[in-house]
Amino acid sequence: MNIHEYQAKALLKSYGAPVSDGRAVLKAEDAKTAAGELDGPLWVVKAQIHAGGRGKGTFKEAAAGDKGGVRLAHSVEEAANEARKMLGRTLVTKQTGPAGKQVNRIYIEDGSDIERELYLAVLVDRATSRIAFVASTEGGMDIEEVAHSTPEKILSFSVDPATGLSDFHGRRVAFALGLKGPQVKQCVALIRTLYKLFVDKDMEMLEINPLVVMKDGNLKCLDAKMGFDGNAMYRHADILSLRDETEEDPKELAASKFDLNYIALDGEIGCMVNGAGLAMATMDIIKLYGASPANFLDVGGGATTEKVTEAFKIITSDPHVKGILVNIFGGIMRCDIIAEGIIAAVKEVGLQVPLVVRLEGTNVEKGKEIIAGSGLNVIAADDLKDGAEKIVKAVKG
Repeated sequence: MNIHEYQAKALLKSYGAPVSDGRAVLKAEDAKTAAGELDGPLWVVKAQIHAGGRGKGTFKEAAAGDKGGVRLAHSVEEAANEARKMLGRTLVTKQTGPAGKQVNRIYIEDGSDIERELYLAVLVDRATSRIAFVASTEGGMDIEEVAHSTPEKILSFSVDPATGLSDFHGRRVAFALGLKGPQVKQCVALIRTLYKLFVDKDMEMLEINPLVVMKDGNLKCLDAKMGFDGNAMYRHADILSLRDETEEDPKELAASKFDLNYIALDGEIGCMVNGAGLAMATMDIIKLYGASPANFLDVGGGATTEKVTEAFKIITSDPHVKGILVNIFGGIMRCDIIAEGIIAAVKEVGLQVPLVVRLEGTNVEKGKEIIAGSGLNVIAADDLKDGAEKIVKAVKG
């Protein structure tokens, strides 16, 4: 689960991290009041979407003088005007894709006297199963290019959970960032703060880009992105309350309400599978035979007819889907439940694209009988290879 920058900064501030004073704006008529509550003389007006690259982004149907999703203003009136210009429009960045995201929230904050921009992140290192820090002297909007072209400029290390975090880790980051004197002490304190916040709130990623050195020598978190472990949100009602469902894919949002593991992709073959490993294998074999999966969808081991029906409806709601492959290996899951769910869904939403079904395992014969007696135009498959070949052939014509 992700949250907006202004929400992330509020969390940082609550833990004692240095951030600028700012105000969130949800309605254009509130922009002037919000800007007026800040000291100035420089205001920064930021579009709030769950995507990076806002500063270099462009608005759809851009007018002359449009300056991206992060803008500077030199008066309360100018800040309010810039906020009104962005609210309700669609911002396109490298991370949103060509569709972009609609800007429904604006963050206005005090400007900062910046001397240097740095990069700092905390994340879960999947290779070591440990919390890791990533730091670079090359912070700012081009960090992805730095990682690609000059990876030697990026420091990365993990924290051994047996010994935990120590001041040594903070000093290591400080020296890698070229910090000196009192800045080293500030960095050590900041690393401790970020580590505690990361653990306390079950985060998956915390990115400060840029972390800036001010002209007065102090450090400040100028931007912040946070991602949380969705499986842990039952422990964090305060974090869950920050969820902005308008930023989520409608299909993924619908899937979450039925406890379905669904991720939208950009292919043409919809997949319904039970088990994450089998789902990955199904996606791979679709690619092997010359097509692309439209989604990852694991209905789980204990799916009900209702759950399967909803999964099928989510797949068919994707206009890019030109064919569907159902691949079920019934261990805990029963093949007859899957069959009943498929039939219920088809009766409700119709079937406009080819459907290939491969069933194996518990109650497989009963499941096949249910589908065979349904009168549906379903292509049966004997195994995964056969199913992939048939759905790709059906889609490719």
